[in-house]
Amino acid sequence: MIISVVGAGAIGSAVARDLALREGVTEVRVCDARSRALQSLGELVSSSKLRPFQVEGRDATVLAPIIEGSSCVVGAADPTLNLSLARLCLNIGSHFCDPGGFDTVTESILELGDAARDKGLWLIPNCGLAPGLANVLCMLGIEHFDTVEHAHIRVGDITLNPEPPFDFRVSTSPQKMVEDYTNTSFAIRDGALVEVEPLADVEHIFFEEPYGLLEAFNTAVSGGTMIRTFADRVRNLDVKTIKRPGHADQWRFLVSLGFAERRSIDLRTHLTYRDVLLRRLRSLLGDDQPDVVLLRVLVCGERAGERKTIAYELIQSSAEDDGIGAVRAATSIPTAIVAETLGAGEIAGGGSGVPEVVLDKEQFVQRLAQRGMVVKARELDGWLDLSDPQYAAKVG
Repeated sequence: MIISVVGAGAIGSAVARDLALREGVTEVRVCDARSRALQSLGELVSSSKLRPFQVEGRDATVLAPIIEGSSCVVGAADPTLNLSLARLCLNIGSHFCDPGGFDTVTESILELGDAARDKGLWLIPNCGLAPGLANVLCMLGIEHFDTVEHAHIRVGDITLNPEPPFDFRVSTSPQKMVEDYTNTSFAIRDGALVEVEPLADVEHIFFEEPYGLLEAFNTAVSGGTMIRTFADRVRNLDVKTIKRPGHADQWRFLVSLGFAERRSIDLRTHLTYRDVLLRRLRSLLGDDQPDVVLLRVLVCGERAGERKTIAYELIQSSAEDDGIGAVRAATSIPTAIVAETLGAGEIAGGGSGVPEVVLDKEQFVQRLAQRGMVVKARELDGWLDLSDPQYAAKVG
């Protein structure tokens, strides 16, 4: 099968590398307007299957004949392009998936479901880490119960070598991080969708050593699209980002000073306060560092009248010799699995939907394990508090 990846950045290049290792994939076409990104891709991926194309993803006229004939197209460039890519896939007859982006774009892609169904194609956005893998595990846990009272998703990354005073590095797009820290967050409380303040509701969370005590707080990673998927399945649900203690306070200070605002600094420059913040983040905290992704999903419900908790946990650390950090791996590998699954025609019919609804979730977790992303699962009696300092001992 032929799979095309639009975007050769951090995630797109990692998706391409994973796909090039798959026996069923005969060719991986990677499109990007930046020659430097394509050069870096060639250094990362050593495979005769790889075919790079220097083309602007916004230019559908030039892009269409390059990706035509693909079994699946992965949108891994600017997330604002994903809607136009999904529409292009409908025109050329290819499945489409992306690692996630903005809620408004995702919702517009999902609205193309009827057109995709008529053509026997699938459009599946939000296939990365969160949204993506975290959602799949949450739904997998929910489906084990008759009723669900609580579902908690905790996910984030930390550098393995923290350096004061920040103790963190920007492992993904700084723009996306600032968006997550300033946009509206959502949760489900007593069966109702509610807005929650970003960087608020800070809680302690414990992981096995050497990670220990960390914190989790609201961010816009818990978008409305993600939450609405679970709205009729769980009474209470929240999604929080994991970082080292004090991170949320640092960012509340910056946001309160106005450094996330899109307001121009003064009349003599077009730069906004946010522009300056993003530049400093890239300059001071944008270097690659060994990192670890921490993911915990707890689902508390009743089955046959008995209270149970299902706990899922993933600890994905950087591998020193693979050239890809933990965040890149944890985002790109789930996306590549969805692309391969679609390209192989393993999902019947067509339409649009998020992975937790469309995919075979057990099979998805098995394929993650085959790629070195091992999700530990355990069922316990009663309802467990994920902030319990003894959590690790109870589920270990």
